[in-house]
Amino acid sequence: MSVPRLDPLLEAVPFGPLVARNRFWQVPHCNGMGYRDPSMLAAMRGVKAEGGWAVVSTEEVEIHPSSEITPSIEGRIWDEADIPAHRLVTDAIHRHGALAAIELVHSGMSTPNYWSRVPPMGPSHQPLRTFAPVQAREMTKADIADLRSWHRGAVRRSLQAEYDVVYVYAGHSLTTLQHFLSPRYNHRTDEYGGSLPNRVRLLREVLEETLEEVAGTAAVACRIAVDELYGDGGTTREHMEEILAIIGELPDVWDFMVGEWADDSVTSRFGPEGGQEEYVRGLKALTSKPVIGVGRFTSPETMRRMVRQGILDFIGAARPSIADPFLPAKIAAGREDDIRECIGCNICVAGDWTSSPIRCTQNPSMGEEWRRRWHPETIRPLRPPERVLVVGAGPAGLEAAMSAGRRGCEVVLVEARGELGGRVAAESRLPGLEAWRRVVDYRVGQIERLPTVAYYLASEMTADEALTHGFGHIAVATGAVWRRGGVGIHHRHPIPLDGSVAVFTPDDLMGGTLAKGRVVLFDDDHYYLGGVLAELLARAGAEVTLVTAEAEVSPWTRNTMEQHRVHRRLLEGGVDILAHSVVTATRAGEVVVEHVVTGGLDRRPADVLVLVTGRLPNDGLARDLPARTAEWPAAGLRSVRAIGDAFAPGAIVGAVWDGRRFAEELDGPDDAALFRRNPAAI
Repeated sequence: MSVPRLDPLLEAVPFGPLVARNRFWQVPHCNGMGYRDPSMLAAMRGVKAEGGWAVVSTEEVEIHPSSEITPSIEGRIWDEADIPAHRLVTDAIHRHGALAAIELVHSGMSTPNYWSRVPPMGPSHQPLRTFAPVQAREMTKADIADLRSWHRGAVRRSLQAEYDVVYVYAGHSLTTLQHFLSPRYNHRTDEYGGSLPNRVRLLREVLEETLEEVAGTAAVACRIAVDELYGDGGTTREHMEEILAIIGELPDVWDFMVGEWADDSVTSRFGPEGGQEEYVRGLKALTSKPVIGVGRFTSPETMRRMVRQGILDFIGAARPSIADPFLPAKIAAGREDDIRECIGCNICVAGDWTSSPIRCTQNPSMGEEWRRRWHPETIRPLRPPERVLVVGAGPAGLEAAMSAGRRGCEVVLVEARGELGGRVAAESRLPGLEAWRRVVDYRVGQIERLPTVAYYLASEMTADEALTHGFGHIAVATGAVWRRGGVGIHHRHPIPLDGSVAVFTPDDLMGGTLAKGRVVLFDDDHYYLGGVLAELLARAGAEVTLVTAEAEVSPWTRNTMEQHRVHRRLLEGGVDILAHSVVTATRAGEVVVEHVVTGGLDRRPADVLVLVTGRLPNDGLARDLPARTAEWPAAGLRSVRAIGDAFAPGAIVGAVWDGRRFAEELDGPDDAALFRRNPAAI
């Protein structure tokens, strides 16, 4: 009788004084909660541990006020007063048998210290890496000694907080330790600069002191950029091989990453799964210590290949662990089809850039584990179950139907079109957005396994029909339409369009109507869609001019760390970008454009004007049914709610969240949720 072969992903892995229960390592990732929202943070990390991750890490945690990154909300372990908040986190992680890791950081020349007002410092006199009217001063030997002492003190406090793993952080171009390593930033001529061994000196000293401080009671990890992607002016893969020859045996585990944060977390629009393999392959052979690597891994087979081919020992993940905190548990249970795969949209990252709690398009419970008591895998049963009608099968409708079905409700989902998915089905056919289809596929797959949920395509729903089938609750998830009159952020009233230029909206283009010839696209939405549609049109052979009131295209995608890639792709695709400008009218075969700074007017001959401006909710049914409340008792109807874009047009993440909220609140609104917080103690 053959013995089943153990899945390599489920093998226990020793490192330092510890043993990880499997190969799944949630690498450090920020979350917009940090020191401000410790209860929210602890609950989120605890759910990851419950989901089977062997190691669950913090975000970067500031070690000293000389390097604080206001306005971002990260962790802090400045002194003993911060320890209780960290104990919430470690207790939540340990409760489910996982190891807790803390990533200590001194950001140096990456932050202007807006809160502390202490002048930032780095290896050399240089401007900061961020835009701020202050430079970093060159650290003296006394400063270096202080930094080592601060780090050592933070290690002691980390042990007091009962962390099992302490990170020494030299990655993402965000840390003083990396700045000393890099010839791009380190211009010193003393023993901490010049040659590579000299530039490695500070990292080596901090690693040695951290190992001495933990004294075998915790493991030490080193997160490091194996190639800064600055070319010959920065640390390269060749340098990394030399670095491993010097300090490769010091830490208990290596955590490899590439470039800056935007390179380490490339969106699916611009990078594939496992995109860092070419940079980390072969490094494991240069150290006897286990190696962690990342790559937005969503395929278990890709993960297994990383282990079997000796590329990685641990499957590192941030975004996949956000999309599905139970990814390891599902693989262990043979439920790989139930994995909620990351779509690589980076809306999670936007929480850090906007100093707001983390959210996820695929996982609406992310960031709501404590505040709303939502869980990614379970939901309270509704007693007694209700009959629920969901009208519209876009992201909000699919989530509402799935979640209500999981609560035990009898759910009927109707969709007027011939396919499920709504805007996601349409947008995922656009260039680079194929992975977004997972939002639909996951929910449809789950719905098809729920015996109490049925869906019907090509089914219009009227108020008359909705009132005849005994539904207790109705969700109107009929989406929104793009406006044709130019009303958006800039224009609050329709602009004059004389009919001499054809006017299209995103709905037309996604519906299969392709604009040809000379196309002016006015992007007053400023997120991803305007840029994607410009790319679509240029690929189809149109002569495209993108008009934006901002200084750059798709400016909100700075929050998803892809704006520079969007801009480059459009330029390489031949799109003409007209910044600081708005479309004000069409006249005699031309589009009239106004410069928003000077007020000067320009005329552009055009065959087509594409307006990516504002949207209007399709809320007719949501208005019709409340107008007939007198008929509700006889019909058994108790509530009607517009959800998602049919209530307030927004990003897909908001629609999915609103669908979950509808199902969670079938037995009444959770009005207290917004007031659950950790108020400051006075």
